[in-house]
Amino acid sequence: MAELGATMRVLRPAPDVFAFYDGRVGVQRAWSEAPNWLDDGAYTLGACSYAIVHGGDALVWDTHISPEHAALIRRTLVDAGAQSIRVALSHWHADHVAGNAVFADCEIIANARTLRTLEDNRAKLETGNPPIRPLVLPTRSFDDALRLQVGAVTVDLLQFDIHSRDGTVALLPERQLLLAGDTLEDPITYVAEPDRLEQHLVDLDRLSRLPVDRILPSHGSPDVIGVGGYGPGLIDANRRYVQNLLRSRNDAELASRDLKSFIDADLRADVVGYHAAYEQVHRRNVERVVAA
Repeated sequence: MAELGATMRVLRPAPDVFAFYDGRVGVQRAWSEAPNWLDDGAYTLGACSYAIVHGGDALVWDTHISPEHAALIRRTLVDAGAQSIRVALSHWHADHVAGNAVFADCEIIANARTLRTLEDNRAKLETGNPPIRPLVLPTRSFDDALRLQVGAVTVDLLQFDIHSRDGTVALLPERQLLLAGDTLEDPITYVAEPDRLEQHLVDLDRLSRLPVDRILPSHGSPDVIGVGGYGPGLIDANRRYVQNLLRSRNDAELASRDLKSFIDADLRADVVGYHAAYEQVHRRNVERVVAA
């Protein structure tokens, strides 16, 4: 197994933006040979946290999959000249908040629903495998939207009900750049709330109306992220996937397809890329949606 953080790559997808990518390293595991959320989810699929740094200010976008990763992020930002660091969380899931303790002396921002959900799930997260202990909670919350300045860079935190009902995205409006969290993934979304897919579609439509030219998701290809991220077509690809998941409830042939055939058109159009680990995610998604 790799030492936690040993395989993390630091990418520069845009001016003033750092991407901290780990995972998608074949059969190598980072935590344990036994099933666990870190290896069998984030590390296998690939996980990326981001930071915006300008004029001595830094905003960390999610604290990654372990305190070790978070410590490497903080060290990188200090070396880049950051003197003031804040954190913003995209949502409550473990692979986005596991490093919060490393930033316990910083302002940690989340929407009010994320704060409540973390409070409600604190015991679950602190006793998980691996445990996030202590779980450091947000110190500032907001409803719907919050505008921040990171040096001269404007960042709008916007709330969306996609993937998780407490989702937040970070829009850099002057650069038409979106930090998408888990609202968008390459190649497909991980269905966490199968009973809310119709609402996710409503908010995917709303997301598509933002002034966005490039998208940086938390789970995607390091090669694409490293050269600037995805185009707006990633929103349409995720929307088509969710629409087809809903159709699969009443279409046995569609429900039986493997991932490659399920998203064949988007793969051929090179809107998303195939990653074999998502076959299992897709099968789980279909089973959960059909059951729901």
